[in-house]
Amino acid sequence: MTFAKPSRFRLAAFPLVSVSLLALLGASEPAAARRGQSDPDEKQATEPARPMSTPLLALVSLKDQRVTIYDKDGAILHSPVSSGQTGLETPVGIYAVLQKEAEHYSNRYDDASMPFMQRITWTGVALHAGALPGYPASHGCIRMPYKFAEQLFPLTKLGMRVIVSRYDVAPSPISHPALFKPAPLHDAPAVVSKTSQQVAVNGSDEPMKLGMPPTSVDVTPELATRAAALQAIVQQKTAEAEEAGKLADAARLIAKQKSAERATAMKALRVAETAKKRAEEDVADADRAATKAASDPKASDETKQKLQGEKDKAAAKLADATQKFEAAKSEFQPKIDDYDKSVADAKAAEDKRQALIAEARDAGRKMSPVSVFISRATGKLYVRQAFEPIMEVPITIRDPDKPIGTHIYTAVDYASGNSEMRWNVVSIGGRRPGDGGDDEASNGRDDEDYYYDDGWGRPRPRRTAKNDAGRSAEAVPTDVAAASAALDRIEIPQDVRAKISELVLPGSSLIISDEPAHKETGKATDFVVVISGEPQGGIKLRPKPQYDDYYWGDGGWGGGWGDRRRGRDQYRGPIFQFW
Repeated sequence: MTFAKPSRFRLAAFPLVSVSLLALLGASEPAAARRGQSDPDEKQATEPARPMSTPLLALVSLKDQRVTIYDKDGAILHSPVSSGQTGLETPVGIYAVLQKEAEHYSNRYDDASMPFMQRITWTGVALHAGALPGYPASHGCIRMPYKFAEQLFPLTKLGMRVIVSRYDVAPSPISHPALFKPAPLHDAPAVVSKTSQQVAVNGSDEPMKLGMPPTSVDVTPELATRAAALQAIVQQKTAEAEEAGKLADAARLIAKQKSAERATAMKALRVAETAKKRAEEDVADADRAATKAASDPKASDETKQKLQGEKDKAAAKLADATQKFEAAKSEFQPKIDDYDKSVADAKAAEDKRQALIAEARDAGRKMSPVSVFISRATGKLYVRQAFEPIMEVPITIRDPDKPIGTHIYTAVDYASGNSEMRWNVVSIGGRRPGDGGDDEASNGRDDEDYYYDDGWGRPRPRRTAKNDAGRSAEAVPTDVAAASAALDRIEIPQDVRAKISELVLPGSSLIISDEPAHKETGKATDFVVVISGEPQGGIKLRPKPQYDDYYWGDGGWGGGWGDRRRGRDQYRGPIFQFW
């Protein structure tokens, strides 16, 4: 990655090597800025021409080395980028922001600084500030100009869709009967107080409690009502879970207090039961001996009388042992049963607490947009929400052997009095026929179009018409006819459609693809779909994440949550919400 931060030891002992590393990797701010000059890449990053709402989509064009940020009304920001170099390419595909950290350092590349990091895979692919030489040069990440990365960081939310495309394509509006329409939640409270609605709208009373971002520019009455209703469920179930937890704690305390009595009772009962069993064995032995003697003609009457007497004594002892056992059982069994009941009460209360926590979590999850993925490769529909899988069902795809393409449909806003949803679509794929792609031998650049001018040995593009045209070209709108044709082939069961419709919010998405979900689609992720046939070195060479070792703390390359070295906290904003 970029922006290495050499240690003091390296700088002191190997000054020439340190300078070389700085020359190759850059430092914690653009070189031109350190020399008091303006950085060309910073100038090429555009400022918004209108008021922005929450960004819905970041689209990275590998061909143009450019990223465009879209909100519900269209493009709002543009910037040049530097994607993965040959062998470590940033794969063409569909991702989402999984983690944000303003100050991040790579665990793999010499502790390199990655400012304003926005992770899109847990194996280390991210958007972050870095050096932009004018061609693909990273180890798989998407480098952005420092100022642009700093500007973008507070605007985005976890879950924002990131599309990496071979070409610069723009979302196109689309309307189709197969696209989901919003439906009311059946399990939401029927009545929400006007006070709660007002709080949700203006965000004046601790808005984060309602799952709202610090600003509420995207809030509509529909979202406000939904947020307030779900928040009411969360608060109610959380309060009930706390009460159940108190009952569980009390029951556990009672069980602990009674454990000593139970131990004494169990010991006394075992002693009495053992004595009874021994007496039963003695009676059985005496009975066998007396019976044998009675049938033995050689046994004397004296022997027979003696054995019968021992049998009678054994029977008397058994009667006494039985009486003592019954007395011990009457005395001590209630104490054992009382202890067992307190343990069962504690377990029942804890089970109830866990169930209520799950209900609260489920209500909180429904505050996030839903992601639906339909794979022609598997013939299934998958649903995730707040990075959690919630549904997987088989569906019918007409002409299943015919390619369908890869299309990302995004719900951008309510329409028609909140009874409809406004959608757009982006379609991506591999290289077009006749397009040889980038010149991989030179990392996608022609040497005559570049020269070294930044003082650190990094190539900068000449200000030529050829290069400027490449960076300023307009994105090509997505072919709506092809995207509609893909929807025509999908048949979703009505009950599944109804369940999904209850979850649809602005920011929700439907992905239709020939591809299966990539192996990066795992714990705490949205769907990751990578286009086969395209270079995948940027994730292919990375190890599979060990989720069991992760925790909500600092990141680090490939460690996700597992870097304990610095004690920094990752961004903990809400999962891509709009209210």
